[in-house]
Amino acid sequence: MAEDLVFELGADRSLLLVDDDEPFLKRLAKAMEKRGFVLETAQSVAEGKAIAQARPPAYAVVDLRLEDGNGLDVVEVLRERRPDCRIVVLTGYGAIATAVAAVKIGATDYLSKPADANEVTHALLAKGESLPPPPENPMSADRVRWEHIQRIYEMCDRNVSETARRLNMHRRTLQRILAKRSPR
Repeated sequence: MAEDLVFELGADRSLLLVDDDEPFLKRLAKAMEKRGFVLETAQSVAEGKAIAQARPPAYAVVDLRLEDGNGLDVVEVLRERRPDCRIVVLTGYGAIATAVAAVKIGATDYLSKPADANEVTHALLAKGESLPPPPENPMSADRVRWEHIQRIYEMCDRNVSETARRLNMHRRTLQRILAKRSPR
């Protein structure tokens, strides 16, 4: 399969990976190199923007939430420097609003973590009209709810009262939800 993908890559096989999760970044980098990409990696918005300015790649995979800012800032620089760059945004916080924002700024596709190298490769190489196949194991409704609550909780700096207000739920209800393990 890797040989087929090399053919589809074209002459410029440069790929920028931007993610602050070092183990994930290393795993994905190794897998993408096996698929024929020429890699550069960055672990912050600043590093990603610097590489995008100096050597804009043909392909990019950018994490949405990085320690020093928002991955969409890297996407904007990539779009300015190389309009034909195919960009996939990854995030552990899959939400429709962020997916829409990523695509509006110029991302080619948007994937929720954990995404494997095959999903990333297919998203990078997909033609504009073709829809990606549905996920083999989509998140359950309970899991989606849990992810949303966790995202709001983190946005509120782990303040239960503020999170409850934003979610329009009782504080005690939220505390009970947060005390439970995440659904699978």
